[in-house]
Amino acid sequence: MAAHEDTWVGINLVMPEDGFVSMRDYSLHMRMVEYLHSVYPAVHISLHAGELALGLVPPEGLRFHITQALQIGHAERIGHGVSVAYEQDAQDPLEEMARKHVMVEINLTSNEGILAIKGAEHPFPLYRAAHVPVALSTDDEAVSRSEITHEYVRAALDYHLSYTDLKQLARTGMEHSFLPGQSLWAAPDSFTASVAACRVQALGSDAPSMSCKGFLDSSQKAAAQWELERRFRAFELRVP
Repeated sequence: MAAHEDTWVGINLVMPEDGFVSMRDYSLHMRMVEYLHSVYPAVHISLHAGELALGLVPPEGLRFHITQALQIGHAERIGHGVSVAYEQDAQDPLEEMARKHVMVEINLTSNEGILAIKGAEHPFPLYRAAHVPVALSTDDEAVSRSEITHEYVRAALDYHLSYTDLKQLARTGMEHSFLPGQSLWAAPDSFTASVAACRVQALGSDAPSMSCKGFLDSSQKAAAQWELERRFRAFELRVP
């Protein structure tokens, strides 16, 4: 499907991670994804891993899901990742995610509602301190009765984030989208310099140079990132 229809951008697995089959067959599921990756290496993989907490599963069930999603399942993004501190050698998956630029999708409202994890108990600050790419997500708007603005407000209030921090989260989410094409940014997860073709004018300009426009026309991802920067500029001009 992904090879023939551009609305299919990647795969995920869907089922409560603490369910009987999920826990019993987790390693098998990761090996299945690994095999599929060997056959279809261009298909993006995003896996929920670590949507777990003490009391939901036996302690040994908290110790390997994120690591296996990374090392066997070839996950490019990790959904939730709440139990990362309970992983065997927990520093290893954090360092691997930072080194390989594997983003974690943080779902604050969902994690409180389903796992009763919030505030200082949540690993959101741990991921940021480890320089893991982090973005906010709603998980499931219809179930959580949430939307992305609420998640940004909650993150700002609960973790005392600055406007610059919030921009970093938004840029990271766009950077790790599965849109085709090269990123607008010159280095992964470093939002200080754009690619050479767009470096001579203000980011998000309404009239990019010919070289920059040519680059943006060649990359859906870069075009979306440019639009995000345009919206930042428009917002910042309105807000003193």
